[in-house]
Amino acid sequence: MNRGDFEQALRAKGQYYHIHHPYHKAMYGGDCTPEQIRGWVANRYYYQINIPRKDAAIMANCPDASVRRLWLQRVLDHDGHIDDEGGIEAWLSLAEAVGLTRDEVTDQRHVLPGVRFAVDAYLNFARRATWQEAACSSLTELFAPEIHQSRLDSWPQHYPWIQTDGYAYFRKRLSEARRDVEHGLTITLDHFTTAAQQARALEILQFKLDILWSMLDALTMAYQHRTPPYHTVTGQPVWHRGL
Repeated sequence: MNRGDFEQALRAKGQYYHIHHPYHKAMYGGDCTPEQIRGWVANRYYYQINIPRKDAAIMANCPDASVRRLWLQRVLDHDGHIDDEGGIEAWLSLAEAVGLTRDEVTDQRHVLPGVRFAVDAYLNFARRATWQEAACSSLTELFAPEIHQSRLDSWPQHYPWIQTDGYAYFRKRLSEARRDVEHGLTITLDHFTTAAQQARALEILQFKLDILWSMLDALTMAYQHRTPPYHTVTGQPVWHRGL
């Protein structure tokens, strides 16, 4: 494919983005219970704290200092720096806004095995893949502004019990995701130029989309179908309490 057609093929993968998952549709449609919202926030925290680790792995595998300098901003966006507490801190503010305590989120007591497995698979991929392949996996950011905006548009109306200061993370990521995707897209379009390479890039992007979708599948089983892991042998699991 030429450069333009390849970019369009990457963008077409948006049909598989988790904004289309029934769990997410329920969230922005106002159909989630407080427990389901809290379950999502608590589990998504595990993804959030592993994003800077993923980005650090990309930088560790990248010999190009100019790329590392630009990619470093992603780590700072999440971990914070002197002028900004960062996205992980903003996510903890969201957790408090939906009625969770910091301790129960940071100790990961609510993280479902399926969510942990999916996130760990993504981190391990970033560590083992070439840095260009790992950068390509970040291109779900092509679709991220829409999902953040959907939460900002719908949650205050549907969930007035959520404290409004908790929405800072979504506002913050609107601009950051747009900036990041320009860099990641340029790397992907520059590096994946043959038919075989472009097919591989599309496969990698689908893998990342599968990660995000699988996380919501796990939440669906636990918080919508009421069949969390091991429920048949242990009774009510610890990650189900207090949500």
